[in-house]
Amino acid sequence: MDSTPHGAAVTAAGFGVEGPRGWAFRNIDFTAGPGSLIAVQGPSGSGRTCLLLALTGRMKSAAGTAEVGGLPLPKKKAAVRSVTALAHVPGVAELDPALTVGEHLRERALLQGRFGGSLRTLLKPRRERRAAARALVDTVLTAAGLDLESLPKGIRTSVRDLERLEALRLSVALALIGGPRLLAVDDTDLKLSDDERGAAWRMLHGLAAAGTTVLAVCSEPPEGDEDVVLVRTGGRPEPTTPEDASGASTATTAHDESEDSEASEAGETGKGGQGEPSGPVGTGSADSTPAETPTDDGHHDEEGAADALAETGRA
Repeated sequence: MDSTPHGAAVTAAGFGVEGPRGWAFRNIDFTAGPGSLIAVQGPSGSGRTCLLLALTGRMKSAAGTAEVGGLPLPKKKAAVRSVTALAHVPGVAELDPALTVGEHLRERALLQGRFGGSLRTLLKPRRERRAAARALVDTVLTAAGLDLESLPKGIRTSVRDLERLEALRLSVALALIGGPRLLAVDDTDLKLSDDERGAAWRMLHGLAAAGTTVLAVCSEPPEGDEDVVLVRTGGRPEPTTPEDASGASTATTAHDESEDSEASEAGETGKGGQGEPSGPVGTGSADSTPAETPTDDGHHDEEGAADALAETGRA
């Protein structure tokens, strides 16, 4: 890929999203330069996916400020969406298991050629457009580390037959076709082995090194990696007024009562505290109501995201 930095700088100060069921997350503070790798870590229910959607202009924030590539949120949500892309986000940007790898790639390349290019590009001869599309697909596959020859049926392999890491790579490659300045990846390390997790982080590091800012939601960030900007969700701010304290106490009690039933569910549930960071850190806090609920296929979505879908733009 082109090593010229073209990624978007990302900043947030007191950033938060609130839905009908309470705060999905709040008090997020961090700064990341162009071409950074940003890891969003936190327990389930702490609003990690909501933060990803909010920072890509697909969910409206309710508190604080944030900027992506100099574009303020939520005022410039549409502009932010045009320079960002989502990968591996359950219910928003996910692969169709009935399609093959080739069908996914052709569909995305076709959409990019018709709606993402300039008028001059559309006026080029069909042969030139096809050659450009093939070159683009080869470039993003290489960047995502997806080797078609290693797949069971090559480019004709169905998505349902892909390993988890291969599916992640395909989702990332599809998102890269649009040339985003910020790539947001959800569930980066979900159900990956240690070796697969290491390979996924190496892929994302490579993308950031090539100039694209990467925002990755994870359960465990790479250890001892000083090049990663770590943003933690899940902490709880100290109440500043008696009313805040009362509200926090009531919310915690409600959560505790549901804790036993949530513990038996598949996927991620519950909340956690906020530890001391080992590198550049952004801090955040979640309010009382868990923002993520597990789904039957092992993925999770976030209640905050579901509640705000009326305000959410689809990728």
